[in-house]
Amino acid sequence: MMKLTAREEDIMERIWQLGECTPRDVLALYDEPKPLITSISNTFQALERKGFLTHRSQGRGYVYIPTIEKKEYGKSKISSFVDKYFTGDYLSVVSEFVHEEKLSEAELLRFLADLMNSNR
Repeated sequence: MMKLTAREEDIMERIWQLGECTPRDVLALYDEPKPLITSISNTFQALERKGFLTHRSQGRGYVYIPTIEKKEYGKSKISSFVDKYFTGDYLSVVSEFVHEEKLSEAELLRFLADLMNSNR
């Protein structure tokens, strides 16, 4: 999966929120000062080239449809993060969560029990 720039990711977040949409729909979600519509339209085109969007004609313009689900993108981001910062060691990530108290030992044990039950 291709990597997104910060701007592309920000716009994809808004597209996932809306589902099928136009650049103007996304523009409406921004607070003032709003970005330029041309900037959003150009980003939509870049996202389509990268395979994140497709489109269909509607009136004089296009409606864009996400081709990748947010969860799918998130999985690829996690994988990339673990590879980059933990040399692919997922157990180190879990250990860090427990150590930093983002995940309690009780939660971890409950997760492991659920995992064991689901594999039976």
